[in-house]
Amino acid sequence: MKNFWHDLPQPFVGLAPMDGITDQPLRQIVARYARPDVIFTEFINVEGLCHNVSRLLEPLRYDQAQRPIVAQLYGKTPKFFQQSTILAAQLGFDGVDINMGCPSKTVAGGGGGAGLIKNPDLAVKIIKAVQQGVQDWADGADCRECPDFSDKFCKLVEQQRLESGLNRLNKNSQHDAIPVSVKTRLGRDKPEVDTWIKTLLTTNITALTVHGRTLKQGYTGQADWELIGQVAQLAKKLRSSVKIIGNGDLQSYQHGVELAKKYKLAGTLIGRAAQGNPFVFQQDNSINNLPASAKAKILAEVALEHARLYEKSLVNKKKSGFFPMRKHLAWYIKGLPQAKEIRMRLVRTNSSQEVEEILRQCNLI
Repeated sequence: MKNFWHDLPQPFVGLAPMDGITDQPLRQIVARYARPDVIFTEFINVEGLCHNVSRLLEPLRYDQAQRPIVAQLYGKTPKFFQQSTILAAQLGFDGVDINMGCPSKTVAGGGGGAGLIKNPDLAVKIIKAVQQGVQDWADGADCRECPDFSDKFCKLVEQQRLESGLNRLNKNSQHDAIPVSVKTRLGRDKPEVDTWIKTLLTTNITALTVHGRTLKQGYTGQADWELIGQVAQLAKKLRSSVKIIGNGDLQSYQHGVELAKKYKLAGTLIGRAAQGNPFVFQQDNSINNLPASAKAKILAEVALEHARLYEKSLVNKKKSGFFPMRKHLAWYIKGLPQAKEIRMRLVRTNSSQEVEEILRQCNLI
């Protein structure tokens, strides 16, 4: 098995998966300016993939600068997880992560994401299905051997593989297995370290990311790092080789390293603090040593670059057009002088040209 987890710094700090946020343009920007130790995609629905929804392949695009990169999957159907794992491996991902932590009503309420905390038996079946998908891939299977993928869909998958700079697959040749990980929460209404988390630690996954909140909390309150530390202690007690990763409310690379060392974790993931600030992964935090005006201009320039990249990559592939980029623009200028007025203008833009015009008028570029 090619297991990138063993080659990461100790401790490591990575970019957490965020739905509708960690798309290809954002990941490309983050990798270019500060380079997290590991990067996750936004989550992809396995039921949609196995119904051959071609637009779901778009979030699975990446460039080589983003490695190691992990594809995150969500859903509730084991056989679809198995096939989607083969697809992710064929696309060249370094690992597969199972989302068992999303608290949204549409995902958790439908039985996926953090909804799986209520159904540990299904969660274990899903993990086993993903592990079987990895084994199928290692034994030579690819998209064409998956019963729910059409020939047309498999051609799109292989085309995307080639566009990522990978070699064409040789039929029935053996492949390198990739590691399986899980991202979850502490529990449902209350922490369930000795039950839910213990169950996950016995499934032979490679890594487990624990968000320090329960399903009920959503994103309210403070992440409980003491409980994340208890997960690491439990893994040690069980003599488990699973790498424990903490997530929740991290503000910088240094903050992530500090908490990883304090609670004896393999690493940490930064989520919301990376919104509008790819420099959050700087190990020396040098951008914060700049004068405020200089920092503002750098962030504005990156915002414009991000807008251009988004426009080039996704505008024609999404019904929403440029609209999803607006939230990123608002994040980039947060905290700047006259941020409210600038934000009100940026969130009405429909192109990178309009963004550039506004930033020039505000003397930010």
